[in-house]
Amino acid sequence: MWKRLPFRLRGYLITVTGVLLLSPDALLVKDTSVDVATFMFWRGLMLGLVLLMIAALRYRERLPQAIRACGPAALWCPLAFAASAWAFVGATRLTTAGNVLVMLNLAPLAAGLIGMLLFGQRLRRQTWVVIGVCVVGASLMAAGEVGQGSLLGLAVALIIPVAIAVNTTVASAQRGSGTRGLDTTVVLPLGCLAMLVPAALMGGAQLPATEDMQRLALMGLILPLAYFLIQTGARYLPGAEVSLVMLVETLAGTLLVWWWVGEVPAALAFVGGGMIVAAMLASSLRDLYRQRRKAAEGAPDARRLRDAAAEASIERGEPAPPVGERH
Repeated sequence: MWKRLPFRLRGYLITVTGVLLLSPDALLVKDTSVDVATFMFWRGLMLGLVLLMIAALRYRERLPQAIRACGPAALWCPLAFAASAWAFVGATRLTTAGNVLVMLNLAPLAAGLIGMLLFGQRLRRQTWVVIGVCVVGASLMAAGEVGQGSLLGLAVALIIPVAIAVNTTVASAQRGSGTRGLDTTVVLPLGCLAMLVPAALMGGAQLPATEDMQRLALMGLILPLAYFLIQTGARYLPGAEVSLVMLVETLAGTLLVWWWVGEVPAALAFVGGGMIVAAMLASSLRDLYRQRRKAAEGAPDARRLRDAAAEASIERGEPAPPVGERH
């Protein structure tokens, strides 16, 4: 059943699942009272241990080889992964949550530009339209909390979308054999190390209070699977689309805070959330209609042909075809 699904659909299902698991992150961060260095030390340590365990169980003695096979991604993905985590936590302490979310929502646009300019990944016009609508919708959801903040906080927040875009785009641009994209989840523990070491040097290696430790431990159980799935999504989708799906976190996180804390979202939040859901649903339905119309007319489906070619390359052990879309 799973292998019969198109590669793109697999990528969306994997990434959406990861984003939904990631949505409680902001709520858990909000409930902790430890300083940034302590928070990042324990976050990096717990994430790193679980992600390393997953990688070791999957690859065993071939793990060093799998890391080397990632090529440039073995450097850039961990650095970008750590930078986005540090920037998110730091920005929330320096400026308003609304400013952070507005900056975060620029990730799909940044990923699309990086993929096009550096890796030749071409997105359909339809995808660019969906990115634009979803960025506006997610910004409307954060509009009620937007404040002036500090210039330093805005500058730090701007690092977040760039780092996310670099991670997802570099990961999706790697080519390997046996699947459509190379498995870059194996380098995530290196990103956690890049979180942990600076935090330890800043004095973060200390035991938090019991309640904070419980929340950090809960993050250590949920977040590794979330990040693993999101990074896996980049094997099937261009980085811009992975970043686009991550906007669902804004919607899911807002609803979660509403349900758990009782903070009723502003009217604009419902409008923005509706725009995100409508844009993604309309795009999916349009793709489905287009495929069925081509099938009814007897025309070959280019996407299915590319997927079949990818599956054939898997069986032959050859590199898979590119992920990027065409107009």
